[in-house]
Amino acid sequence: MNEKEKVVLDLIRSNPYLTQQEMANELEIPRPTLANVISSLMKRGKIAGRAYILSDEKEVVCIGGANIDRKFHLKESTQLGTSNPANMTVSVGGVARNIAENLGRLSHNVRLLTVAGNDTDWEKIVQQSSAFMNVTDAGILFGQSTGSYSAVLDPNGELVIAMANMGVYDLLSTDYIEDKSRVLSNSSMLVIDLNCPKETVTAVKVVAQNNQIPLTIIPVSSPKMNRMPDDLEGVTWFICNRDEAEAYTGQVIENDDDWQEAVYKLLDFGAENVIVTRGAKGVMAASIGTAAVRFKAIEPMYIEDVTGAGDAFVAGVLHGYLQGADLEESILMGLHNAAKTLECSFTVRPDLTNDRLTIEMEDYK
Repeated sequence: MNEKEKVVLDLIRSNPYLTQQEMANELEIPRPTLANVISSLMKRGKIAGRAYILSDEKEVVCIGGANIDRKFHLKESTQLGTSNPANMTVSVGGVARNIAENLGRLSHNVRLLTVAGNDTDWEKIVQQSSAFMNVTDAGILFGQSTGSYSAVLDPNGELVIAMANMGVYDLLSTDYIEDKSRVLSNSSMLVIDLNCPKETVTAVKVVAQNNQIPLTIIPVSSPKMNRMPDDLEGVTWFICNRDEAEAYTGQVIENDDDWQEAVYKLLDFGAENVIVTRGAKGVMAASIGTAAVRFKAIEPMYIEDVTGAGDAFVAGVLHGYLQGADLEESILMGLHNAAKTLECSFTVRPDLTNDRLTIEMEDYK
């Protein structure tokens, strides 16, 4: 679907009883243009009958962080204890939200479950996210601030320091998840990040197991590994970096043998597929009953910004899985998407489409 069709679908999801004129007014487009879009969506089976009831399309449901990212790009080498000349950019981010946008740009139907403040930061997130995911089920909490992430990057694009204001996610509770149980149980995949409390992660894992829905758990940082469930039974994909794997398994990773052992330990905890990333060293991955295999990282032509590359990798892997690709092909999709994301200044690259990712992989081969 093109962006105009996605926006129309999101509006219908929020209120299927709007008239065409009311929708046209809301979207600030001529009514004949809207009528053509709706006609096209009906012919393709995206919506059905009056009052534009959506056809039963399962969604990938992403649960977790949706932040405002503020990035300070230093013009010179970092000097501590003094003022550093820098340029600042502001964009939307959050692990779950970033993965959701990547998947939305790759033509998957995506819904974001998160909590946020009733503030201008959330308005900005909605404005920039709605074309790629459904955000109508977000819990808006008065008196709270929307999550924010501020990063300082050196002239090479490497992270110097980051500050995260994520207290609002402590309120992403099991009550909220229970209220969204119908959405969760009718999904094609659940993806949750560890911005969520441990009880919430565990509750989502139970929903996935009870409904036989593929579940992906994505850590946010090693300090938040204490939010992991007690085991990985029912987890289809567990994707983490070296520090996070060490924190969960107790396995120190200093060489390839250690790296493989960490993957095997995570499989022993119950996960069906495990990937442990190590940046430029690539990734080590295995599925139940298979040997761990190392995949080399795909080197970008240059690095513009490292923010968002990990989320791009995850989304590429899940995109492959949802298309029926095997482990190797899925990982290659993730590596290509991550490399191209490193080359741009955006957290999610704006040129991403399913066709483009396919072409990039063919050109690489």
